[in-house]
Amino acid sequence: MAVRKAREFPARRRPGFWVRLCALTLHPLDGLLFKLRWDGVEHVPKTGGALLVANHVSYFDPVTFVRFVWDAGRIPRILVKSGLFAHPIVGPVVRGARQIPVERNSAAAKDSLTAAAQALRDGEAVCIYPEGTVTRDPDWWPMRSRTGVARLALSTDAPVIPIAQWGPQFFYDKYNHRFRPAPRKTVRTVAGPAVDLSAYRGQEITKDLLREVTDVIMGAVRDLLAEIRNEPAPAEFWEPPADTTAAARASESAAGAAEADSAQASEPAPSLAETDSARNDPASGSARVNDEGS
Repeated sequence: MAVRKAREFPARRRPGFWVRLCALTLHPLDGLLFKLRWDGVEHVPKTGGALLVANHVSYFDPVTFVRFVWDAGRIPRILVKSGLFAHPIVGPVVRGARQIPVERNSAAAKDSLTAAAQALRDGEAVCIYPEGTVTRDPDWWPMRSRTGVARLALSTDAPVIPIAQWGPQFFYDKYNHRFRPAPRKTVRTVAGPAVDLSAYRGQEITKDLLREVTDVIMGAVRDLLAEIRNEPAPAEFWEPPADTTAAARASESAAGAAEADSAQASEPAPSLAETDSARNDPASGSARVNDEGS
């Protein structure tokens, strides 16, 4: 009987008990729930700090995202909604695995970027969802993202690796209350070459610069997603209607621009399910339709 070779981790940090527990739990679970298809794993650096930037299509895609990073030979440190750290079951796991808490819309929000930047300088693989929550784009493309990812990218010399995900939304769609575990859904995750940000480094940090860099990074993610979907990507990033986000924007403004930009963790969006139309499996041949104006 062949003996499986122990996984090697050339980066500084070695997996501890909680990381290995997650791997032992998620590895068979991922295979049971999804048909996993990885591409571009070679673009994930084997050593040194790396900022791994992904689109967000389902509350289940963090499970496959971290599996992709693990299979690439890295230990993921993902920015996580702070509330999960207090959860009686999930809390000990995310704390033990040294994930990074994000305090949304508070003065402490900037601390997540400070911790993430230090992790990058320490040679770790930091995973981030710049959209901040599952996309509300009616056709599942990345929506307009928060600029904290640009702050983080420009604060270190770590390569920024774009990663596109497609498929978990057909397994679980919270916005439309759809849970379809069968048949197993195919999940494709693709990493691309590091985003070239050399033209932006060394410049004065302004709101316009952060917005441009964020769009460049997420544009690279969007282009990878277009390859997965085999269809052209939209020219612009979708934004929620102003009337549905006024309260959230006011709250972010009160917390301060830097703190709002820092908030990157994946968390459920405000309840807008009644304004979204159904999201369909690709097998049906139709894309999700938006009728937010109704």
